Amino acid sequence: MVNPEVRAPRPARPRPSPGRTEGRGAAGAEQEQAVLGVPRRGRCSCCPLDTGMETQGLPVEVITYILSFLPIADRKEASLVNRTWYFAAQDSLRQENILYNIPATSASLAAIESLARRRVSCVSLTSLDSSTVSRDVIQAVSCHLGPHLQSLCLCGSSLTETSFVHLLLACPCLSSLDLSGCNSLFMSGMLLSKPETISQAQRALTNLQELNLAGLRYLSDLSFNRLTGCAPRLARLSLARCHLTFELDPYRGSSSYNSSALLSFRNLLRFLKERASSLRTLDLSGTSITSPAMRSLVQVEGLRLQELVLQNCRDLSNEAIGLLCRHQPHLTALDLTGCSELSDQAALAVSAGLRALQSLCLGKLQRLTDRGFLGIAALRSLQKLDLSECSLVSGSELVKVCSAPEPRPNLASLSFAFCSLLRDSSVLSLARSLSPSLRVLDLSSCVSITNLSVQAIASHLPRLTVLRLAWCKELTDWGLLGVEEPREERNPRREEDAGPQFSRNFGNMGFFLPPLQNLEQDPKVLSDSAWNESRKRHRASLQALGQLQELDLMACSKLTDRSITKVIRLPALRRLSLSLLPELTDASLVAVARGCRSLEQLSMSHCGKLTDKGFMEATSSLRRLQHLVISGCSQLTVRTLVAISRECRQLKSLDVSMCHGISMADIELFQAQLPVQPCVQSRFVGGADLSFTL
Repeated sequence: MVNPEVRAPRPARPRPSPGRTEGRGAAGAEQEQAVLGVPRRGRCSCCPLDTGMETQGLPVEVITYILSFLPIADRKEASLVNRTWYFAAQDSLRQENILYNIPATSASLAAIESLARRRVSCVSLTSLDSSTVSRDVIQAVSCHLGPHLQSLCLCGSSLTETSFVHLLLACPCLSSLDLSGCNSLFMSGMLLSKPETISQAQRALTNLQELNLAGLRYLSDLSFNRLTGCAPRLARLSLARCHLTFELDPYRGSSSYNSSALLSFRNLLRFLKERASSLRTLDLSGTSITSPAMRSLVQVEGLRLQELVLQNCRDLSNEAIGLLCRHQPHLTALDLTGCSELSDQAALAVSAGLRALQSLCLGKLQRLTDRGFLGIAALRSLQKLDLSECSLVSGSELVKVCSAPEPRPNLASLSFAFCSLLRDSSVLSLARSLSPSLRVLDLSSCVSITNLSVQAIASHLPRLTVLRLAWCKELTDWGLLGVEEPREERNPRREEDAGPQFSRNFGNMGFFLPPLQNLEQDPKVLSDSAWNESRKRHRASLQALGQLQELDLMACSKLTDRSITKVIRLPALRRLSLSLLPELTDASLVAVARGCRSLEQLSMSHCGKLTDKGFMEATSSLRRLQHLVISGCSQLTVRTLVAISRECRQLKSLDVSMCHGISMADIELFQAQLPVQPCVQSRFVGGADLSFTL
């Protein structure tokens, strides 16, 4: 199966998001759809077959222009309407930066020839090794795609040096090359060792601008110099998790840095001095770079970095970050996630010295407090701020900055994940002040926020596309519905239990019963009349977030059918997680399927009340589903697999682990019924009784 994906915009490393486009010609389209995983249907799941549209005279160019406004998944569905729309969808996709995933299987060979006719320029080859099938795939890519290939990803492959050189020399237009995790290429140290091969590689890599060498255990100065020497226009380099040596100097004053045994910082420094005028992005995550080494790096004459990634560099000090900000003031993206020695001083230095910053990641800084954001108002171009797992940050200073009348950062992405000090008041203030710009909000495991935060988000952030509220266990149905919580549910303790209670600080030691929920007398699903009546006095329900594409409510264990059936009606939703919600039943599953027909990823693991009946009714509305997680749903049987295989023909992965009613024989039969065999996780199926307790 070939799976095209769209690259996300920089400054982050390219992170594809799913999409697909296949086929050419009337006769060949059906064959390619079978190979590439597109269901063999003459229409999309949402459009009737209208062959008359082919003869009514709408030019393909007009249809192509219309489809260019749709997301990739919608264009993929539109391509199934008829032949004209098929070609129009292909044309609109050709204009985008699409990355096609090509596995090393015999089924990919025919698809490669089809992609060549459309002059596909970005591919990712997966599961390559020394087998005959892999060699055939490499040969086909070299022959059909190589002449116009611009981006090539070989991440984690185990291909041979001969195959790699053959593929490389067939791609004279490469601008991006990803060799991360390809340890087999560098193990012998002989890559590009022949003079004639080097001269050919120089011609092939003359336009290379991005090189990813992350995670290479056997990368040495010698192989690094050979490879980078063939790419004179290199602008982006990643050496994340490579074994760089900073203290040891193997050369002792020598000017020849060609060690075949190690990768030294001295050699990297030499490279930076030579390429200072062209290099703009550097990733040294997980390399244990020291403060003295950072001082030498940022002071390289002529070096003007725009993006610097230093994740998990635990030896960096506040002083080193201060030097970085003074000598590299043109940075637009900085990632200091997991640099555990940094504190407020580093954050203040960033605010004072990097005025052009657009993306700032400060996750997992346990010493960072709200004082570190006293100067963040100076970062007026800031669009992304990641403060996940900063346990001492409450957001109070950020609230003051964002609420001020003077120019302030217009954040588009904000993460407070695992910030347990965040309160409803901060969320309310941030939602009001960031309403025009915020698109991504992550509040996962912010255990102190309640329904008030959800209602504030729904009221003030209607343009939100990603919302993560996993493990916010104080959220209830009333918060999602946008209805004021009844007083008896806010304080449900029985009147006769008026004795002393333990405070929250001392915990529940078992002397008193936990508060009762008193929900037994209420219907699990509100009637339409009751729902309409309640909306007259509501603030805003989650349904107001009409542009939402990703929603994570995992482990919000107080949620039930009452809210899920009413508010999860989001036509644009692509990814949804409702795992670990033990009260959900088939009613929620069916309502979600009917209200979110664009779903591509659905997770409902450990929802123990789901049954075969719910999936048999819901799957007809989940035609676009590609990834499904239903592990731990103990009532499901082979009937669920039959329903999925009949309706979800685009499925790529399925997790049925710990589903006691499903056997391995059922899974094998299920895989045989789909046009492309999906990846199935099947741990402990039909096995032991493994209970899961929140």
